[in-house]
Amino acid sequence: MSDEKKLVVERVIDQPAKDIFDVLSNPQRHAEIDGSGFVKSDDKTDRVTEVGQVFRMNMEGDHMGGEYKTENHVTGYEANKRLAWQTAPEGVEPPGWQWVWELDAQGSDSTLVRLTYDWSGVTDQALLKKVGFPLVTAEQLDESLSNLAAAVGS
Repeated sequence: MSDEKKLVVERVIDQPAKDIFDVLSNPQRHAEIDGSGFVKSDDKTDRVTEVGQVFRMNMEGDHMGGEYKTENHVTGYEANKRLAWQTAPEGVEPPGWQWVWELDAQGSDSTLVRLTYDWSGVTDQALLKKVGFPLVTAEQLDESLSNLAAAVGS
């Protein structure tokens, strides 16, 4: 599903929500699940446990001229159900896009996982033109779901 300023993908993963959330809330595992190829590693950050935390990632992409770091400001946290953050280049306030992971248990060993990439909060017209949203495609988001399923099973 998509609209003008948001992409949403979902799939059922045959794992308990708590196991999936364990991977998502650990920034050390984000390079393993990233389908875009931009995330290279975490920058020595702790497990996400609450709204307001900031975790840092080492990234790489032509859109930023190569290597760069991001600060990810946690905006949503509900254990085993929801994790959301706004991403910004290191040292910059988040400009308005966010990632939202939602988990809906479908029994004890199956979970509907929904990943939303939402840039509707970006109002800076120069940034919108420079970045060319969506920077990540629906196919890459689907790849993140596939990677997550593999990561949880390992």
